[in-house]
Amino acid sequence: MSRQGDRDLSGVNQTSPCPLVCSVSLGREFDVKTGKNKQVLKINDILKVLKITLGWCVMKKWLVFFSLIVITLSLSAKIYFDTNVFKVNKVQFYSNKLPEGSEFTVLQISDLHNKVFGDNNEQLVNTVEKLNADIIVITGDLVDESTDNFKNVFSLMERITAINNNVFFVSGNHEWGNAYTVEFLNGLRERNVTILNNRNIKIMENNITLNLVGVDDVSRNHENSPQAFNSVYQDQYTILLSHSPGITEKYHDLRADLILSGHTHGGQVRIPYIGALVAPNQGFFPQLDKGTYQIGPNQYLYIDSGLGTSIAPIRFLNQSQLSLIKIKNRQGDRDLSV
Repeated sequence: MSRQGDRDLSGVNQTSPCPLVCSVSLGREFDVKTGKNKQVLKINDILKVLKITLGWCVMKKWLVFFSLIVITLSLSAKIYFDTNVFKVNKVQFYSNKLPEGSEFTVLQISDLHNKVFGDNNEQLVNTVEKLNADIIVITGDLVDESTDNFKNVFSLMERITAINNNVFFVSGNHEWGNAYTVEFLNGLRERNVTILNNRNIKIMENNITLNLVGVDDVSRNHENSPQAFNSVYQDQYTILLSHSPGITEKYHDLRADLILSGHTHGGQVRIPYIGALVAPNQGFFPQLDKGTYQIGPNQYLYIDSGLGTSIAPIRFLNQSQLSLIKIKNRQGDRDLSV
């Protein structure tokens, strides 16, 4: 007499130490030793799991690959933008040495390194004209030490001096490292650029009188600070142009209200929460890299991070810039950066 679920067990060695497992179509198998059905994975099920797992692994690899492409393209775009598109950084300083209600604007151009923005520097020229500053100061490294053709820079100077005849220049380390230094400096003079090589000049503009002092590059030991400040009176607002901010560490008695420098490029590459990684003459993690520093009572150092590059032709998180500096009268000097 047979019951539902019974199977023919003839020919089966029921005393075998290893259970004999027979496959059934519904994914359940009969264990001869225990006499019970149990759920097991079939070969097709295993293949399906493997297929899903391999598919997910392949998909993950493609996701990683595309993520790397997106990150690389984003970084490249940011590097290109920061290196080739400049901005105007606006800064304000206050001094009661200026007449009440008066203000004076300075456009600072630094560390161009013979770079060209737009066709024949059209972008730079248009920006200079639009800003319409009282004076323009160039704080060194207009060219690179390897530059042997000054056509671009001379063309730029001709067009800038045609816009504003108050253009002043101090030398940087790359001018002194260039094989054609004398030819370059003479070319600037021929284009009506005033070179402040360890000397000063009195500026009178809009009922304001101030002293503009310039020193040759301190990082190459060409500066002569006592000579530069000869006959400068501290009752008048005084601006010192020095390519390297290192002058503030070499001389602690500078009779200047505001010192404008460049040289550092802001590190060129900056890291969030850290700042510049390296700067010339300061090494890794420089203390003076860009921006405003108060170095004495009512005395400030401002470092422009510049327009060009050197060594590595890139900038990152440190956009190329020139600076528009406004000096205003206000009781109680203080600095406000915009």
